[in-house]
Amino acid sequence: MELNDRTILITGGTGSLGNKLTEIILSRYRPRKLIIMSRDEMKQYEMSQRFDDTALRFFIGDVRDRDRLYRAFDGVDYIIHAAALKQVPAAEYNPFEAIKTNILGAKNVIDVAVDLGVKRVVALSTDKAANPINLYGATKLCSDKLFISGNSYAGSKPTRFSVVRYGNVVGSRGSVIPFFLKMREKGVVPVTDRRMTRFWITLEQGADFVLRSLELMKGGEIFVPKIPSTGIMDLVKAIAPDCKVEFIGIRPGEKLHEVLISEDDGRLTLEYKDYFVIQPQFPWWGEERKNGGKPVPEGFRYSSDNNPHRLSIFEIRKMVGEWYGSDILRTANG
Repeated sequence: MELNDRTILITGGTGSLGNKLTEIILSRYRPRKLIIMSRDEMKQYEMSQRFDDTALRFFIGDVRDRDRLYRAFDGVDYIIHAAALKQVPAAEYNPFEAIKTNILGAKNVIDVAVDLGVKRVVALSTDKAANPINLYGATKLCSDKLFISGNSYAGSKPTRFSVVRYGNVVGSRGSVIPFFLKMREKGVVPVTDRRMTRFWITLEQGADFVLRSLELMKGGEIFVPKIPSTGIMDLVKAIAPDCKVEFIGIRPGEKLHEVLISEDDGRLTLEYKDYFVIQPQFPWWGEERKNGGKPVPEGFRYSSDNNPHRLSIFEIRKMVGEWYGSDILRTANG
């Protein structure tokens, strides 16, 4: 996709994904502007010290503040919406705050993007939005529905909305991997349930997939990458093989297995070489928009426990080592 001489804005842009997207965009393209919007001026300062590019702009603002978005989105071509309250326990304890950011903030982004004629908006979702059992997942499911419906809401305006949904990100803040690495020093690793499985994607893969979806989108799709899964005990064996495991029980709002595509969504899902698309149910969505995708089998469900791509112990160590450094591999191997 042509990002040269375009203005791109990333909400929640000082997070892990925002930093990686900034790195990729500035190295591959020459945007007119790359605007990083977030609430934390300290993180913006730290990010400004990392990147030295005249196209980069930093904009303090909150997606809850509709008026501020009118100023931020003025003249913007593409938006990557990454701002969210993401921590499951925090959302359970502060439900109204999660709703204000993840749902009402999404509505503000949609309204202002349509009003100002932004061309494309990609919103980031999560595996927890499929068949949600916690408040965070429920708010993101609602957000996904809002962004998909935003295409109808836009009417004759040029703005198009799509969603990208994937699983846990290696190297992101809040990931279980740095937690396990820290607990390894104490010789005891807490595990909720030995049966637990999760999807995994690297930060670079996630950023690449977001930009690819921004290029491919017609409006209304939920893009889901084909990514590997791992069992929690395999993760422990790879990172802390000599540590004692303490089973502490599943936390409130936590699942044994995560789902990226539910069985109900499977009826609308198309498969491509390395990703899936959950199609929108729009009257204008026709065969010409499927771009060679094949319907998945009846009863299809894409879950971390039935995923055919499971990481081996060696692959987990390689994945962790590539992000955290080879020293981690040597230590984990004794």
